[in-house]
Amino acid sequence: MAFDELEKRAVQHANEAILLERKGDRQSAISKYERAIEILNRLCHLYPKSNHAKIYSEYISQYKERIGFLKGGEPSSSLISSGPSKDFVKITKANSPNVTWDNIADLEMARKAIHESIIYPYRRPDLFPLGWPRGILLFGPPGCGKTLLAAAVATEIDAAFYTIDAAQIMSKWLGESEKNVANLFNSARADFENGHPAIIFIDEIDSLVGIRQDEVGAEVRTRNQFMNEMDSIIDKNKNLQVYLIGATNKPWALDEPFIRRFQKRILVPIPDINARKQLFEIYTKGITVDESVYEDDLAKRTHGYSGSDIRDICQAAHIKVVSELFESGKGFDRTIMPRQITSDDFHEILRIRKPSVNRESLKYYDLWFEKFRAS
Repeated sequence: MAFDELEKRAVQHANEAILLERKGDRQSAISKYERAIEILNRLCHLYPKSNHAKIYSEYISQYKERIGFLKGGEPSSSLISSGPSKDFVKITKANSPNVTWDNIADLEMARKAIHESIIYPYRRPDLFPLGWPRGILLFGPPGCGKTLLAAAVATEIDAAFYTIDAAQIMSKWLGESEKNVANLFNSARADFENGHPAIIFIDEIDSLVGIRQDEVGAEVRTRNQFMNEMDSIIDKNKNLQVYLIGATNKPWALDEPFIRRFQKRILVPIPDINARKQLFEIYTKGITVDESVYEDDLAKRTHGYSGSDIRDICQAAHIKVVSELFESGKGFDRTIMPRQITSDDFHEILRIRKPSVNRESLKYYDLWFEKFRAS
């Protein structure tokens, strides 16, 4: 039996089990869950290297747990459900995030590319008779600001902001991945028709559009759907304010047909010394630091650290002085505040906290950027 048919059968049995539960027919529901488990086990055996194998295993665990509830006489109050897909869109959509350019240090090249691709066309679409980029890829080491860039531009143009990771698309509901993709883009287009720009931000996009050696039916359908949806929004003849921003730490894992659909491919690098200084200024605004703390000194000491590393350093220094207050026995007295953070506190944290990014890996980002530069 074909892969697609087996998957449909599993979904059908699971949905029938849910309906039988609602009717109070526990024994029949158990039989249907067992049948769904049998088919999913077969799929895992036939396609062990498929990305869906993990998803099927998760559903097998859920169905087994449900059978346990039914056999044990537990109340049927938490039915497993496969959708509908429109709920997937609801959980991914957020109001414009409260992130501005002031929250981002440096990244001038990335900012310029985003202004040219999104902000300028949004403000003056009449100045772009040849259209403008709507597929944008942000790539680089983890923790360097890719998500912040997407959130800041959404705030700038007051856009509907859909933010998900690719794994959510593939695993949110069994058998409905391609419907999730279609509904996601349809909802974004509906926002534009209602007078609001829309940004779809997909993190770890390589897990959705990466190079595949062995694909099974559901993966092929989902990737084809995604490619069709990308084509529909990057059509130069459309005055469409819907954007797809993909982020990845592994650009070399992307399949080439998808790479060319990202008309802007922007490197988001490890922060340089000026950016690190700005990051320390940003992250120490909300905490009390001693005058002995110099951002210039900290910036020099943190070569190779990512933006999120620097945030973690500031957090760790703050936790250090707060912990001292509690250990002194005075932490529960709200009239007493922690002492100021000193440069020695930061230096102590830096002795034990190393960069999260392997420096050897950084050259691969530069090599990929040279090959596929489109900024």
